[in-house]
Formats: sequence, C-alpha cells, structure tokens
Amino acid sequence: MADHTFLFADLSGFTALTEAHGDEEAADLAAEFCLATRRLLEDNDAEEIKTIGDAMMIRSDDARRAIHLGLSIVHEVGKQHGFPVVRVGMHTGPAVERTGDWFGSTVNVAARVSGAASGNQVLLSEVTRSEAGEVHGIELRERGRQTFKNVSQPLLLFEAVRQGQASTEGLPIDPVCRMAVDPSRRAGVLVHEGVEYSFCSLDCAGRFAAKPAAYTDA
Repeated sequence: MADHTFLFADLSGFTALTEAHGDEEAADLAAEFCLATRRLLEDNDAEEIKTIGDAMMIRSDDARRAIHLGLSIVHEVGKQHGFPVVRVGMHTGPAVERTGDWFGSTVNVAARVSGAASGNQVLLSEVTRSEAGEVHGIELRERGRQTFKNVSQPLLLFEAVRQGQASTEGLPIDPVCRMAVDPSRRAGVLVHEGVEYSFCSLDCAGRFAAKPAAYTDA
C-alpha cells in the first residue's frame, strides 16, 4: 500500500474571531481561507480532500512538497493583514480511500499533529521528516515528543521553518480576535504591563481596554 502525506490546515483562534466579529464575518474569512489555499494546491501537486468548518484536509504523494505547501499556506495565506493566523500539521503513511475520502490511522495522526500546532506553525511527524529527507531552503527543527489521545506511542515532532526566519516571525496579532495586523494599517495600539498590542478595529481595542486580563497571560 502506497504512502500518502495528509495535511490539515486551519485558522488558529477561530472561536475568538467569531466571538469578536460575529458569525457572518467568521464564515466569510473561513471561505476566503479555503479559496486562497486551493490556489496553492496545483503548484504543489496536492489535492483537497474536504473542508471541515474552518479546516482543510489535503493529500499529497510527496512529503517534501507537502512541507513546502504547508509553509506557503502559513506565510502566503495566514500572514496577511486582517486575516487569522493559520496552523498546519501533517503525517505520512498508508491510508484507505472510499468515495473520495480517506481513512486510517495516518489521517487521524495528521489531524492530531495539526491540533498541536500553534498559530503560524507547521508541524510534522518524524515519519514525514524521514520521508521528505533534505528539504531545500527549509529547516526542520525538532520539537520533542508529544502524547496524543488514542495514539499508542508518543510522537517526535518537527517544525518546518524557512531558512533565515524565526518560527514566530510575522505580523502582530490582535489579542482579541487573533487576526494579523499590519502596523501601518492598525486601528489602534495599547500598552499593557509594558507590552504593546495592535488591534484590527476600535471595537477590539475597546474590548481589550475594558478587560485586558481576559486576553493576556497575566
């Protein structure tokens, strides 16, 4: 049975976005995310399997190209003004296809790895790392072992990062709705306990000012 690399990409902080801006805007952004991601699939030799709310399930026959795709989704889709940050996870192995959908432990593990990723992060399993080999222009940094529900053994995970870039590099994130904010286009800025926060709208700035502890680690 041939191996496949399954990639899950979704909007990190989608619940916060919905709470701050409402169902309609959140749904529109989810649709925009899926449309923008679809534009990247052909050039990376990958196919969309399905959408699940604000998430997309994607399949590739090439682990190396799947990693490039994951980074393109994070950088070209997620790191733009007024858009929620994106997280991606992937795993490689055999799977079974039925009427256009795919099933098996490989798919389940890929979803678990995606759930462990933070915003602006591409995580992959050790199996995908091994299958991909050396990936030009990309560093694969070990991130330790994690235990996942219904997975018998802890998985060693790696983060894919473009060479010369920090894993968290990108636009500031609105702490209320979790959207990226271009500093030149932000609607407001507040300083709380020595940390500067940027906001996509005056509404988000007002919510933060009224109750900053709800949106910070403090």
